[in-house]
Amino acid sequence: MPRPLAAPAFHDRLDFPLGSTGCARRGLAFTRTAMTLWRPDAQGTAVDDALLVTAEMLSNAAHHAGGPLALDLRLDPGRQTLRIAVTDAAPDPPRMRRLPAADEPHGRGLRIIDRLTTSWGTTPTGGGKTVWAELALPLADDQVTSRDGDRPPRS
Repeated sequence: MPRPLAAPAFHDRLDFPLGSTGCARRGLAFTRTAMTLWRPDAQGTAVDDALLVTAEMLSNAAHHAGGPLALDLRLDPGRQTLRIAVTDAAPDPPRMRRLPAADEPHGRGLRIIDRLTTSWGTTPTGGGKTVWAELALPLADDQVTSRDGDRPPRS
């Protein structure tokens, strides 16, 4: 008996050349559009979590590594996950640091990512690294569809 085909994965990438400004803002718009196109049923917490993780990852990369950067989004309906990955030119992986003082505005990014995602990690690339995180995006049974060709606009 033939097995049903798995729903296709959706994938897109946004590159930020060296000297780019507004990476987090542009990455948030890109992620929001991707979520709207790929998972129109996703609302509230799922979208908010994806946007917060995207903002943290891009802000950390821009602050600690500079440019160029790349944001890679991959929705896997079969596994019901959204993978957010940010590639930068710095080879050192991020480290979870001691919790900062309550009045310190920085130092919580990885803790936020760790709390909101099912898994995260770092993969070395040629001279740099990719920091990735996966979020659970459960689908309703009637929501697995194909929208081939739908891509977030580039800005």
